[in-house]
Amino acid sequence: MGPVGWLGKEREGGAERENGRRRRRRRRRRRRRRRRGPSLSDGMGSLIQLDSSVFHKCNSLIQLKQLHAHLITTAQFQFCPSSRTKLLQLCALSPSAGALSFALLIFRRIHSPSTNDCNAILRGLAQSPTPTTAISFYRSITRSPQRVDALTCSFTLKACARALAFSEATQIHSHLLRFGFAADLLLLTTLLDVYAKTGHLDAAHKVFDEMDKRDIASWNAMISGLAQGSRPSEALVLFKRMKEEGWKPNDVTVLGALSACSQLGALKQGEVVHGYIVDEKLDINVIVCNAIIDMYAKCGFVDKAYSVFGEMKCRKNLITWNTMIMAFAMIGDGCKALELLDEMVLDGVHPDAVSYLAALCACNHAGLVEEGVRLFDSMIGYGVKPNIKHYGTVVDLLGRAGRLKEAYDLINSMPMLPDVVLWQTLLGASKTYRDVEMAEIASKKLVEMGSYSCGDFVLLSNVYAAQQRWHDVGRVREAMKSRDVRKVPGFSYTEIEGRIHKFVNGDQSHPNSKEIYAKLDEIKFRTKAYGYIAATNLVLHDIGEEDKENALKYHSEKLAVAYGLISTVEGAPIQVIKNLRICVDCHAVIKIVSKIYNREIIVRDRARFHRFKEGVCSCRDYW
Repeated sequence: MGPVGWLGKEREGGAERENGRRRRRRRRRRRRRRRRGPSLSDGMGSLIQLDSSVFHKCNSLIQLKQLHAHLITTAQFQFCPSSRTKLLQLCALSPSAGALSFALLIFRRIHSPSTNDCNAILRGLAQSPTPTTAISFYRSITRSPQRVDALTCSFTLKACARALAFSEATQIHSHLLRFGFAADLLLLTTLLDVYAKTGHLDAAHKVFDEMDKRDIASWNAMISGLAQGSRPSEALVLFKRMKEEGWKPNDVTVLGALSACSQLGALKQGEVVHGYIVDEKLDINVIVCNAIIDMYAKCGFVDKAYSVFGEMKCRKNLITWNTMIMAFAMIGDGCKALELLDEMVLDGVHPDAVSYLAALCACNHAGLVEEGVRLFDSMIGYGVKPNIKHYGTVVDLLGRAGRLKEAYDLINSMPMLPDVVLWQTLLGASKTYRDVEMAEIASKKLVEMGSYSCGDFVLLSNVYAAQQRWHDVGRVREAMKSRDVRKVPGFSYTEIEGRIHKFVNGDQSHPNSKEIYAKLDEIKFRTKAYGYIAATNLVLHDIGEEDKENALKYHSEKLAVAYGLISTVEGAPIQVIKNLRICVDCHAVIKIVSKIYNREIIVRDRARFHRFKEGVCSCRDYW
């Protein structure tokens, strides 16, 4: 072999060895790449993997900053808008401290942000503790070159709902029409929800009625809005209409319907909703079960509430126990409420401030003074710090028992400043026990705090009237007139065959008023034969005895009971709901009526329930 041939062979061998080394290096690089996962510089195919893996693993602010740096160094931040938007969204929605501020910092450095970039920031601001900043951000978007889309409006409307910003929502409503989003079902439902939450139910109903199409969320938003906006009767009408139109209520729907039944004390309609819940197996949801318990309790049927409580298919949570304890408190069964508090601890559920408040209310309504004071003193030992509501309940507990000096001392020893309710509670107790000196102290404090509630003046006037200090009564009434303070009128209502019938004192507007007043005359005759004597001392006016009897005779709760007697079958229970506290005379009359007519009568007043049966009340004449 000549020198040239040898040299050629040598060169070929060297090239093969070099190619082999290159192949081995490439294989090593591939193995390392597989071990460490995709790189940001691996191209668009790997970028899809980045969205599903790396983005979701970034939880802390440090990791988000590292991801931001990677996107910048690999030019993905500038040339891949989807990755940039994803980063902004992660930062804006991250619970990490400072993440939202970091998202805003990134956003401000984007030369031409897209609509998706704006929406990512807007969504984070809408969910932040200051949703009004989202509304301001939306205004800046509408003044910029960026195009507003349906998501932009949706996130801003959610911010309006949280901030209760009605006027801003109406502006966005006009934008929906201008931008051509009026047919967007989700957007209209969000708008409806904002109007309902801000208390503008007529506007919400208008949006609902004008919707070309509706979904389950639209019905739920409207029913819940009416139920929570003091129009529960309309909520139940809409619930019925929903089913008639072929829609199937879900767990959110029934929560709104149960809330409406609770407010109205509408037992029959509540039982219909409960039956639907059982049939559709919605009672596996603990929130729904809690609402059923609350509904029966607020209708005065604690035994039905306790039955649901005992038969729950799901595990009871803290709210379940608290609702049941409060139910027994409202009916005046303090012993059962305290028993449940102990069972709750044994079940592994730690009582919170609401649990103790419910138990204290139970002691208050049952007259368990020593037990209530002991429970109050034990709270701190269980790691629950008493708040002003706990103090208020104990003040009421002591006041109802006539221990006004102790109640006054407790107010003065509180670690926080007493509120108006505490002094009103003491004033109410002073009226009950005709303690003029304590009533004047409480009244003076209320005036100093700027409280001009009609109840404050009425209670003080009644204290003076009970002592026949008519000059002082006149002085209080003149003060009421000068401040244009008007007494809240008492009213009662009852549900008969699914319809609510409302009565005010001396009401003659009801279609059956002639029969009602005839029944009242019969009740007066039969109760007097049974030994009833009208408590005319409660009529604190300088009028004759006969006029006082007539003033008591036509109280709204008596009218409601009389109507219940003439419009229901013999032996059927009667429910009455009153906006004020039941008076002593009505309490005495209804007790006798329950005995004479063999009726169970449940009266829910402003503070609690009274269940009259066979001449006895569940409160045991202590309320």
